[in-house]
Amino acid sequence: MSSPTSHLLPALSKHLSIGLIYPFVPEQTLVIHNGTPISQKQFLLDLHTVAAQLPCGTFALNLCEDRYYFMLAFCALLMNNAVNLLPPNRQPKTLIELAQDYPNCYCLFDSNQPCELPKINLDDLLQERLSENLSPLSERLPQINAQQVAAIAFTSGSTGKPTPNKKCWGTLAATARLLGERLTSHLTLPTVIATVPSQHMYGLETTLMMALQAGVIMHSAKPFYPADVHAVISQVNSPRILVSAPIHLRAIVNADISMPTLSGIFSATAPLDLQIAQRSEACFNSPLWEIYGCTEAGSMATRRTTQTDYWQLLDGFYLDKTDQDLFLASAPHLSENAVLQDQLAFNHAGDFLLSGRSTDIINVAGKRSSLAHLTLQLLRIEGVKDGVIFLPPKTSEDTNAAEQRPVALVVSELPEKHIIAALAQHIDAAFLPRPLRKVAALPRNESGKLTAQALNDLWRLLCDKN
Repeated sequence: MSSPTSHLLPALSKHLSIGLIYPFVPEQTLVIHNGTPISQKQFLLDLHTVAAQLPCGTFALNLCEDRYYFMLAFCALLMNNAVNLLPPNRQPKTLIELAQDYPNCYCLFDSNQPCELPKINLDDLLQERLSENLSPLSERLPQINAQQVAAIAFTSGSTGKPTPNKKCWGTLAATARLLGERLTSHLTLPTVIATVPSQHMYGLETTLMMALQAGVIMHSAKPFYPADVHAVISQVNSPRILVSAPIHLRAIVNADISMPTLSGIFSATAPLDLQIAQRSEACFNSPLWEIYGCTEAGSMATRRTTQTDYWQLLDGFYLDKTDQDLFLASAPHLSENAVLQDQLAFNHAGDFLLSGRSTDIINVAGKRSSLAHLTLQLLRIEGVKDGVIFLPPKTSEDTNAAEQRPVALVVSELPEKHIIAALAQHIDAAFLPRPLRKVAALPRNESGKLTAQALNDLWRLLCDKN
């Protein structure tokens, strides 16, 4: 259940400092911003400009959309011994509720977005950049204590209320280096283009942190539509890597656009259907790697989806089963063990299969299945653009029932009876969703996830209309 400890980074230590950039090559490109290469040296100049104008020792909701501005804000707070708060969404209610738990909290934006909290616009801070006469500053690479809390990431709320998870600088740095060692060490300065937000742990680790700690170049754009993805990739020289999510990859391969060749595709946030993985590899003429992890532990394992169902742990990780049949993840770079919500099945080599989330397994008519598995069968139906099978919020009638039946929300032009008939060919009749309702769109967040709250709210709205 474990793999050898990586030589790249020692365990967390109160005496250990880790440079902000590794490897540090001042003239090397760190970011491509608005089509312009930004060197490590220029980044540090901009960083000192921002850090000098921010309050010290406090909390800030880092809501910058532009990845370069997000990186500057993230690192400026780090230098000032302040903490990045990474909210699960941008809803005003969410931001206000989070801010109540953190004294002197303010918001960092890169646009004039309305906000009821105190806010600072990063674009304003960068209007007058430091003079080149201060360039010696760039020669002094900031050293950050490994145990310093760099960020507090909040779970998406896909299984309930978002919860905070503190992330030490050493943990983030180690995870990025481990991912780089596994996925990009064979490439020379690959450029990472991402469709996912930087505020999500997956996006944070594979864009900002891999640029800072794994020798990749970060592209500052966040393309959404397939045509935008094509345009951004086409502007960048090889090697190129796309960081995306299943919902985005599904849209890309269904768009029937001839895409440029990539050196790699990363996918996370939800299980990826094998067919979509195969079509993605063909679309970009590139290998696709899924990354497995959670907010509590970060990225933990990878797999080449078209080649194997088994996940291989990143170096240094160890998984142990508790008396409650839960799995604990530990590693030298984690400040504490993380309880996983997934059920795992190991082979003799220590690689594992995902058997479903602990909260994802349902029992109907004495039979067991995973909601994620049922949803994948739904999405495989030709003509289904998007969909989900889930357990609806309980009512007084459900409280007295022996068991709760799954329901479905589907985005499709197909008749409901047609969808049910197609689904019945792949799943047991006991798990057929009743009812199945068609909607114009599912309430996915920026990462493509569906939270329990969003699904329940939409289901109640549909039930009220009927």
